[in-house]
Amino acid sequence: MNALDRQTLYFQSLQQTAFMRLEHAASLKGLLKPFKGKGALETWASQCFAMRDDLIALAQRQVLPQACGHPFHLLPVELAQQSTGAGTAFLRWRRPDRSAMGVALWQELIASTSTPVNLLADLHAIELQRITLNMQISLLHTLGRQAQECASKAGEADAVYLRRLMSLHAGMHDQ
Repeated sequence: MNALDRQTLYFQSLQQTAFMRLEHAASLKGLLKPFKGKGALETWASQCFAMRDDLIALAQRQVLPQACGHPFHLLPVELAQQSTGAGTAFLRWRRPDRSAMGVALWQELIASTSTPVNLLADLHAIELQRITLNMQISLLHTLGRQAQECASKAGEADAVYLRRLMSLHAGMHDQ
């Protein structure tokens, strides 16, 4: 058996069923469409932000309790949620006293001979889950922001267009 194929004992990675509960979670459904009609881009931005928030909640409900539970709470490094100024949250490795943060702590934990060998596969699975969730959260946040910016630009284009039409209409009345 390959070392990477080893079964985890304590940590269960998220399975497709967890994502199926999230609206449109398994695809970028809706990204490649014309976005016609007033408010279509804003609606899609809201959907992206809602899915982002659903993923954060999924991490809070299913990943963090496992990663912070027994036996992981005995380790010198923990997985924690870090909120950002942009209004999103990511999973980060940190020392319980918050003196250090980052993936280097996980790398040190894996390399340390004091880390129980039977936890290595679980710690690897947790790190893979963390990487994936952070990427998904980041992408949804970026897509939502881009959709909001696009909606704003489209609104500006509409305003310029309408001003021109109104000046044409006013010019016709002056003749």
